[in-house]
Amino acid sequence: MVRRKSEIKPERFDNRMGGEKYITVESLINGPEELNNKGRALMRINLIPGASVGYHKHNGDSEIYYVLKGKAEFNDNGEISILEEGDVAFTFSSESHGIKNIGDDELDLLAVILYA
Repeated sequence: MVRRKSEIKPERFDNRMGGEKYITVESLINGPEELNNKGRALMRINLIPGASVGYHKHNGDSEIYYVLKGKAEFNDNGEISILEEGDVAFTFSSESHGIKNIGDDELDLLAVILYA
């Protein structure tokens, strides 16, 4: 299967999970059936400067962020880390996280949500 860029439609989410401003999400893989029922999503997420995904808990799934571009403040269960291009962050099921673009340019992430 091939999915062309022209088939991937960005969606805007305001104040995602109680976050600031808005984010744009491109669903690259859509739903469990395309992930052999091992997960929910493979997405490219874009955050403008100052935008964030609010702090939230994962139940029954885990999430991986891979930073493609930009600089982020990552809240990992209350512990703050700075992420930059090439860094990876992983949140296990029953844990919480949030992420904010703290750079002057856009923050681009690859995100994968897998079942626990």
